[in-house]
Amino acid sequence: MRIASIAKSVVSGLAAGSAAAVTAIQDNVLDSGDGVTIVLAVLAAWGITWAVPNRPKTGV
Repeated sequence: MRIASIAKSVVSGLAAGSAAAVTAIQDNVLDSGDGVTIVLAVLAAWGITWAVPNRPKTGV
């Protein structure tokens, strides 16, 4: 397993989690519902990233 295949998932999870966290903290209160939303956003990003294959290398 190469690091490039893992890096794609890590970056997508960080992007989704940070976007959900910024949206959740807009009212200056972070409750358990917001935490669940952040966790679900990260898990969904990881699942979608895992389901989409990398482009095959051509001509290399």
